[in-house]
Amino acid sequence: MPRRLVVLRHAKSDWPEGVADHRRPLGPRGRREAPLAGRWLKEHVQPIDLVVCSPAERAAQTWALVAEELDPVPELRVEARLYDATEARLLDVIRELPESASTVLFVGHNPGLEDLISVLTGRYCVMKTSSIAVMSSEAGWAAADLGWATLDAAETPRM
Repeated sequence: MPRRLVVLRHAKSDWPEGVADHRRPLGPRGRREAPLAGRWLKEHVQPIDLVVCSPAERAAQTWALVAEELDPVPELRVEARLYDATEARLLDVIRELPESASTVLFVGHNPGLEDLISVLTGRYCVMKTSSIAVMSSEAGWAAADLGWATLDAAETPRM
């Protein structure tokens, strides 16, 4: 079964004084742009079988706004390893994905997402806030490694 890994960088966050990094919420622009990412996913990627989301507030808020645009809304798994993740940690998460899921969406952070795309596809992809990259592979999740996938699409939905 072919696999699709979709990565979404969280939408633009706010920087309130005295708030820990993992508690930073979305800013006004992020709240406007996250639904656009959801619409893009609905038009170009659905169905999504599983969402794996960082526990950071800005990632959770991004996913909540994206999910409002999707039908059906896929199963959500909050995964602590997506916060402040290196590409090696992200690869570990990919290799543990259930084989029953053919399309998985990661909602996470840079620089880990850019590094992951480079490792999996051999291509560099700039992941601005709300950016989406779609990768595909004929191999199973457990085989994810250098050159595992091709980069099929990269988009940054904006107003």
